[in-house]
Amino acid sequence: MGSGFQVEQFFMWATSELATAEFERIVEAHNRTVLEDEARLQLESEIDAHKRIEVTLRERARRFRELLDALPAAVYTTDAAGRITFYNRAAVEMWGCRPELGQTQWCGSWRLYWPDGRPMRHDECPMAVALKENRTVRGTEAIAERPDGTRVSFIPYPTPLRDGSGALIGAVNMLVDITDRKQFEERVMMLAGEVVHRANNLLAVVQATVRLTEARTVQELKEAIQGRIQALGHAHALLAQSRWSGAELQQLVEDELAPYRRSQEPRARLSGPKLVLDPRAAQSMAMALHELTTNAAKYGSLSTPAGTVEIEWDYGPNGRFVFRWAEARGPTVRSPRRRGFGTSVIVGMIRDQLDGDVRFEWRKEGLVCEINLPADKLERAPGISA
Repeated sequence: MGSGFQVEQFFMWATSELATAEFERIVEAHNRTVLEDEARLQLESEIDAHKRIEVTLRERARRFRELLDALPAAVYTTDAAGRITFYNRAAVEMWGCRPELGQTQWCGSWRLYWPDGRPMRHDECPMAVALKENRTVRGTEAIAERPDGTRVSFIPYPTPLRDGSGALIGAVNMLVDITDRKQFEERVMMLAGEVVHRANNLLAVVQATVRLTEARTVQELKEAIQGRIQALGHAHALLAQSRWSGAELQQLVEDELAPYRRSQEPRARLSGPKLVLDPRAAQSMAMALHELTTNAAKYGSLSTPAGTVEIEWDYGPNGRFVFRWAEARGPTVRSPRRRGFGTSVIVGMIRDQLDGDVRFEWRKEGLVCEINLPADKLERAPGISA
């Protein structure tokens, strides 16, 4: 296994229940050893006891600190007054500084905050509570700010240390970094909100599709709705491929006009800069393209073997985007007496969904449709990645 995997496993262990269990085991073993040593020394003579006490205390402190220093999490100890007496390398990394032993009190963090962002005084931090109330503190979270301004979310495990008589002599605290977990939870919440937004947007598009669809018979109505839903499905397939980061306009156009671009002389010609549409714009433009293509195939230039269509898009003045569909060499067309169903769908999608304008011009040689809308309603904006 590579070093990258080992480092990843190291930090996973540091923030897992295993680290907490190991910390609890070390502290429990230390307190138990204190009681056992006290009981054994009571059986020795006074002179021997004093010597053994000194040696035992030094050895016990050395072993205890070695164990704490080996833990893959920030650990420090204090005396009964809260003055820091020891901290390991992981604590220095978390705090971003080295507090002065015997002087810094309660916690080595430069600044502390409650989970909701309110400042936390050092004398009200979990370690201070454990020492002042002589009890173990669990189930709390806090945020440490380093001198460079970066912040670390952590779970503290302050635990009192007592001598053989049960008197409080200090405390030990382990700080488990949960910053990655917090960031993950925030991303999950953002993604959940994005899913709700996308679902609502999709439902709005489908509702608009059904509302704007009319037909003379039930079968024609079903076919019209099915075609529009399929166009929406194509747009969603492209969005899914990009993990919902966006869909390229050219790909949408090519997919819709694929049957007319397979010959050696394509009947549909495209030109325009690369443009990635955001999900909302991709859905609306896909529907508009479907209506234009369907109309051209039934009544316009694509209904005859020689007919062609030119599709162009580009940025216009005043932060506007212009999409132009121009048919040629098809049957003679006339301006309709009333707005057709397809036209209503295009206008509804562009105007209602994207705040854009649509202009139709029924020229003798073929239909020209120009879509003009704000660029900021169309282009993909920086956001989260699913």
